Amino acid sequence: MNTWREDQLQALLETRSDEAFSNCLARAAKDLGFDFCSYGMRLPLPIAAPQVAILSNYSPDWLQRYAQEDYLSIDPTVAHGSRSVMPLVWSEAVFQEARPFWEDARGHGLRVGWSQSCHDGRGVAGLLTLARSHEPLSAQELQHNAYQMSWLGQAAHEVLSGRLMQRLLPQPSIQLTRREAEILRWTADGATSAQVSDKVHITERTVNFHINNVLMKLEVKNKTAGVVKALRLGLI
Repeated sequence: MNTWREDQLQALLETRSDEAFSNCLARAAKDLGFDFCSYGMRLPLPIAAPQVAILSNYSPDWLQRYAQEDYLSIDPTVAHGSRSVMPLVWSEAVFQEARPFWEDARGHGLRVGWSQSCHDGRGVAGLLTLARSHEPLSAQELQHNAYQMSWLGQAAHEVLSGRLMQRLLPQPSIQLTRREAEILRWTADGATSAQVSDKVHITERTVNFHINNVLMKLEVKNKTAGVVKALRLGLI
């Protein structure tokens, strides 16, 4: 690992608050030529309204405006990040369907930017955004810094996701037995208890016994909720 990446990772690991983490990320972004940075993270639960955390050095006015106008729901960089982990360089074409949002962002000094998402096996999704108000991103700059930028997103995700999961979704570590996971996977494919019984060669009563154990471990009331939660937590 080169010295810059090693130093940045150590600095992120040593932060003890969201503010310190955000400041550390901002310094790394500055090293890469950006005045602004943001790391937004969506946790896997609850399903209907996942918890979202955003750490950034954007101006308070822009953060307030972004929340008031519910820009999260129409932000094209967020939409892209939910579909792909490929980096996205901001352009007129990217924001063509969200012109008011784009003009508002530019009015707050966010004219040039780059975004990349990260998704992990626990169902946590993150999006790193680096932005500035001047000097378009050149092909030469991207070629020189692209790896460092992508790495910074991965490092931020690894450090922050563990902290947020522990703080915002405090729950004991859930572990499924091999048999429980196997039965839940068949259930996720739509198999009934009787069908699962035939597939794994145990009685239907035993299948239901395992399913009930899973529901208790996951603290859910039915198989559908159990399957969804297990998938979101990367258990099956």
